[in-house]
Amino acid sequence: MAAREEMPEENDMDMSVSVAPEKREAADEAKSDQIVRSPNASDLDEWLAKVDAMGELKRITAEVDPDLEAATITYLVGSQKSPALLFENIKGHPGHRALYNMIGCNLSRFCLMIGEEPMDHPLKAVQALQKKMGRTMKPKEVPAETAICNQNIVTGDKIDIRQFPAQRMWPLDGGLYLGTGDAVVTQCPETGRINVGTYRMMIKGPREIGVYTSPGKDATLDREKWWKLGKPMPIAAAYGIDPLLFLVAATSFPKTESEYEYYGGINGAPIEVFKSDITGLPLPAGAEIILEGFVYPDETFAEGPFGEFTGYYGRPSGATPYMRVEKVRFRNNPTLTCALMADGPANEAGLFWAALRSAAIWSDLQKLGVPGIQGVWSIPEAAGWGITVVSIKQMYPGHAPQVMALAAQCVGGAYFGKYVIVVDDDVDPSNVHQVLWAMATRSRPAQSIDILRETWSTFLDPSLNPPEIRPWGSKALINACMDYRHIKNFSKRTKLSKATYEQVVARWSELGFSGTPPVQTVFEDSAPGTKVD
Repeated sequence: MAAREEMPEENDMDMSVSVAPEKREAADEAKSDQIVRSPNASDLDEWLAKVDAMGELKRITAEVDPDLEAATITYLVGSQKSPALLFENIKGHPGHRALYNMIGCNLSRFCLMIGEEPMDHPLKAVQALQKKMGRTMKPKEVPAETAICNQNIVTGDKIDIRQFPAQRMWPLDGGLYLGTGDAVVTQCPETGRINVGTYRMMIKGPREIGVYTSPGKDATLDREKWWKLGKPMPIAAAYGIDPLLFLVAATSFPKTESEYEYYGGINGAPIEVFKSDITGLPLPAGAEIILEGFVYPDETFAEGPFGEFTGYYGRPSGATPYMRVEKVRFRNNPTLTCALMADGPANEAGLFWAALRSAAIWSDLQKLGVPGIQGVWSIPEAAGWGITVVSIKQMYPGHAPQVMALAAQCVGGAYFGKYVIVVDDDVDPSNVHQVLWAMATRSRPAQSIDILRETWSTFLDPSLNPPEIRPWGSKALINACMDYRHIKNFSKRTKLSKATYEQVVARWSELGFSGTPPVQTVFEDSAPGTKVD
């Protein structure tokens, strides 16, 4: 990936993955099998219909409270492979719905999000995403009257954003959050570049909503430029969105480019937008709810804390700018997209952050000319990108340490991640059991662990105390490969016979087992009876 001087964005629930792919413009034509949206259907409707057809949508018709209860259900259900949760009876909000666990830890829905058929291995999904992030497609402007969110428009004193089922997800959250699974649109006043980001948004009042952005984020930079001109920043926030829009909004692309274009590249068809008559911003025509307004200089309120992706509360209550809402657009019976930030697999962003980071680092290593890379995987349960594993085919002395150092400090991997583990090509980097086995049997703690100090971290890392030392952190680089100096006479690992494995697979049902047998890719290649040293 091309180097960037700008600080990569933190996703303010919080963080986004940094990618600067070698892009190419995709053809303007949409895919031939692209579904034409009904005038009464949103992008989210189309996605939910596909999820339902896959058997992965759970409709919850019992009344559920948006204050803690919906999030608690999601946390309990999302701790393992689980369906998307559509709450259709929200206490105090008749006619409204809330969607949780859009992706969660489910590879099948991640593949759907990036426009791929379900894949049987996460590394295949990473490679598909890596390829798609290398192309862009400009948005397509459509008439405002075709946008489903314009079925209902409210302006002025009639606005009350509390009509929507804003959520409190954790007991100590500072308030009700309307914006978690959102796409927030801003514009650079100097270049006209459109930014689409994901920021947490806590309700302040009927016409006011917080917009918490970290230092260095595109929206922060845009706001500072508008304020320097003595003007409020135009802003729009979209909810009830296509999960792919949420993905690109939570990703840091080059600051000179728009996330809308990467959406089109991954989707294979341009995103449809319409021009706002209030802010002049291009708004996603397929969104179900859009708030528009302005962020005025030096107007702040006490926002937070908020339960973050680390599994801890991030940033105690502090001065945060807010939007004065001038116009609200929403479809009939809208759905609010919600993203639970949590520890473990229930973290909505865990899997897709892991895939994004993996694709970014893999791409960086290839561009740097490092040979032998077999796969890259960031463990979703480790806060999405706290631990990255790289599998390599060792080819020369120092190969593994080189990969460790580059994976830790390349553009895609420099930010926050604490551990980089390099394993041999007979270890699947996405299989935690195999990775731990390699660490236990191939690494030598006294020789195999290096520490990088004063590295790029996040203000939300709870381990960095006192908080004043943030965002500087450290990284551990663990060489869990066989010692290259002795690789030819390293103790032989036990491997299955390929012929016997295939024989057992063929007899799996006959032997009384259900389902499919575990996939094996590593087999013994020496002849039976070969002497073992």
